[in-house]
Amino acid sequence: MPKSKNTFSSRRSRLVQRAVHAGWAWVQRTGAVTAERPGRLRFGAMGTGTRLAFPQGTVFGEPWIHLGDHCVIGEQVTLTAGLMPDLDLGAEPILRVGNGVVLGRGSHVIADTTVTIGSDCYVGPYVYVTSTNHSYDDPQVPIGKQWPRMEPVEIGPGCWIGTGAVILPGARIGRNVVVAAGAVVRGVVPDHAVVAGAPARVVRRWTPADGWQPPLRTPAPVPIPDNVTPEQLLALSELDAESIAALRATEDAHDSAP
Repeated sequence: MPKSKNTFSSRRSRLVQRAVHAGWAWVQRTGAVTAERPGRLRFGAMGTGTRLAFPQGTVFGEPWIHLGDHCVIGEQVTLTAGLMPDLDLGAEPILRVGNGVVLGRGSHVIADTTVTIGSDCYVGPYVYVTSTNHSYDDPQVPIGKQWPRMEPVEIGPGCWIGTGAVILPGARIGRNVVVAAGAVVRGVVPDHAVVAGAPARVVRRWTPADGWQPPLRTPAPVPIPDNVTPEQLLALSELDAESIAALRATEDAHDSAP
């Protein structure tokens, strides 16, 4: 004999679940950091439309962190300037993030010396960018007790940094560079390159003379024409295969007419 359902208990569980989700959404909205609502954080500069999602990761040295306009900083992103909090780092910013930068969830940007991320960079989740590395020169001293090495890091504008990539001290990444997921980057990366591996190496590059070498395996996406409206795109998404085939046949007949 089937057990009868406890309708009241089931309804109460659904209501509790909805309340929990609504409460968490409120906490996320309220805990987000913007220039208008910085909370406890006082960045050296924070542009219009920039937002740090809640919950934030470790953030310190904010007076020496400059964030551009319309940046999206994901949940649990660490942003630090200096080796530890409450240091006087001088008059100039240590960490500069350009306009329109996206930093994915769980990423770390550790700027013990200068780190620059150019405008319109898209950084995937769990990326690690650091200007500091451990040293191990003295074999008799624990590595964690030896003074670290620091070198500036620069990521040019328009780059795409894949999930889990590591950008090491001294890296100089050009503009419009793709860093593959999991790559470990050090040294100089030229403009318009794709790098992959650990250590990362150039696996594809674009030049004005030769284009992409090796050639791209897929055609470039066709951009949406400027005169297409959102309503037209929505209507297209609702067409079935038969309607699409009929439209193509009409277009082909129009193109072949004298």
